[in-house]
Order: sequence, then structure tokens, then C-alpha cells
Amino acid sequence: MIGYLKGVISHLFVNSCFIDVHGVGYRAYAPASTLDTLCVGQEAMLYTYMSVREDAIVLYGFATQDEYDLFMLLIGVNGVGPKVALGILSAGTADSFRLAVHQKDIKGLTKMPGIGKKTAERIVLELQDKIGPVAGGEAAAVEGGSSSAGLSGILAETLAALTSLGYSEQEVLPVAESHLAGCTTVEHLLKETLKALGSGR
Repeated sequence: MIGYLKGVISHLFVNSCFIDVHGVGYRAYAPASTLDTLCVGQEAMLYTYMSVREDAIVLYGFATQDEYDLFMLLIGVNGVGPKVALGILSAGTADSFRLAVHQKDIKGLTKMPGIGKKTAERIVLELQDKIGPVAGGEAAAVEGGSSSAGLSGILAETLAALTSLGYSEQEVLPVAESHLAGCTTVEHLLKETLKALGSGR
């Protein structure tokens, strides 16, 4: 079992990276939040999980212990494999996911890739007492009068709308997240994100 890798990032891809450890290049599949912290040519340390199947051995890497711990909890849920868990972590922040679970936001969870209603219900049932509190408390996460629909639901719907317009999720996710705190509806977040994306081009 490889606990972590420490080396120089040599390549970055849409959902993975190559990390050079003393001349050996390891491919690590990682969530968008981790990939956004990496730069080609710079040293990084990734906490890793090795998935061993009959047809493949796959490494998953995470920039923080928190992301790794959430990933391990997710793959412990029946019906959630490593690929689905990675998609969940890429769909939003760790705290937006925690908030959705604590608020039992089934609708918001089903908007994440690979999650149906039954799987969302299992995630809430099995993880609500295990994933820990939202950073700063749940009240801080919903500051500004956000509705009980859950921030993760607003974010997921906004991402779906933007990707249908031709944007990549990796491009729009950090922008949408940066405007999430001040937006209480999908329309508001979509408008602010599009404005920011337009000014950056």
C-alpha cells in the first residue's frame, strides 16, 4: 500500500497527473480541487489510495488528508466506487458535500455524477454521523440566507448549465465556487459566474 507520493509534477491532465518520484512517473487520478493546486515543474505531495482490480491497478491522489478521508468514507458506501467518489469530490468543495449530507439534500446529491436517488439516500444514511462538521459550522456555510435546498444543489445546477454552454467543469468550478457565498439562486450564481468568466477572457 502506497501511503503518499512526493515528487515533481511532470504532466497535468483533465482528471489525473504524472508525479515524478526519483525518475519513476506515477499516474494519479485526482479530484479537480487537488489538480487545481498542482503546477507542472513544482514539487507536491499526494496522499494516495491504490485500487487493485483484476484488470487494473489504479492510484488516486489527494492534496489534503481531508479529501483522502472523505474519499475513503465514500468508497465504503455500497454502490460508490473510486470513480464515482472522485466525481463527487470534483463536483464541489468538501464542505459543500458535507453540508448536503448534513441537510439530507438528496436532490442536490443526485446532481453529482454517478449518483442516483438510492445511492444518495445511502450516502446520507451511512455518512451523516461520520463526515464531521462543516468548517466554521453549518450556519456559516449558509450565511446570506441560502435556502435549505443546499449550496451543493445550487452549485451542481450552475455547473450543469455552464457545461451545456461548452465550458469545461475544471474551468468553471473554481469561478462558481468563488461566487457561491453571495448567491442564493441558480440564476444569480450563473449570472455572476458568466460575468467573471467573460471578464477573464
